[in-house]
Amino acid sequence: MTSTPDAAVSLTGVTKTFGKHVAVDDLVLSVPRGSVYGFIGPNGSGKTTTLRMIMNILYPDSGTIRVFGAPLSPAACDRIGYMPEERGLYRRMKVRELLVFLAGLKNGTDIRRSVDDWLARLDLSDWADKKVETLSKGMSQKVQFIATVVFQPDLVILDEPFAGLDPVNTEVMKDAILELRRRGTTVLFSTHDMSMAERMCDFVCMIFRGSKVLDGTLNDIRDTYALDTVRLRIAGDGAFLGSLHGVDHVNDYGRMQELRIDAAADPQEILRAVMLQTTVEQFEVVKPSLHDIFVRIAGPAAKKAVQEGAHA
Repeated sequence: MTSTPDAAVSLTGVTKTFGKHVAVDDLVLSVPRGSVYGFIGPNGSGKTTTLRMIMNILYPDSGTIRVFGAPLSPAACDRIGYMPEERGLYRRMKVRELLVFLAGLKNGTDIRRSVDDWLARLDLSDWADKKVETLSKGMSQKVQFIATVVFQPDLVILDEPFAGLDPVNTEVMKDAILELRRRGTTVLFSTHDMSMAERMCDFVCMIFRGSKVLDGTLNDIRDTYALDTVRLRIAGDGAFLGSLHGVDHVNDYGRMQELRIDAAADPQEILRAVMLQTTVEQFEVVKPSLHDIFVRIAGPAAKKAVQEGAHA
């Protein structure tokens, strides 16, 4: 997706190096206003570096960054709420007083009612007058999220907001992010949770080794791949699936298997071959999931292909 004038965030030709290492390489992206924009990629791909450049914590070596159509500036950063991957709160402060203090640094107003509303929404009201050091990891993460959004920023940037959360708190965080979008807030978050990105995001961008490799809606991204995935559920052991003619790869989830088939393979022939050996409980031909696309680009097989190409 190329930059557009009405984007909440736009990057054009942004490059950042650390010594000889190119962390971000000529990156172009555009985050539409009012969207939930997922930023994915393996560890070390440049996601956090990019988010820190948008926040003006790091400076690009080249390229331009614009926020709400204007060049990046301290005033623009005051319209952004940022939750870094490295969580950090004043542990000896009480939860409510900490949130009021941090919000005041952004807009200088007393927003105690908004703080209390968010504490209630995230089921933390009973902890409002307790010190941060008494909180569990999940509760601390929710407090940090409140600190990020309570002053009503126009743009919220979340670096791995779901990392370390249990299923209940993951659901709470998901609902809170979607509520921000309903209010018109733009949300940009990085994640390794492909299923969450697939279900939540209006747009997804993937960077790999500092370069953008995917960008667009999930449907647009999946449409670039053929119907080359067979999802099935069978009775018994599926160890034989990898030896079937036309099957390139098997991703075994235990109770379900996904087969990646080659372009010339006939899914019906594969179904018949499976039925000769076991009972088929479910069989469907689908486009690959975001998880599968991620692994194809950044997984061991892709790295091996790159290495073999370099030595060819």
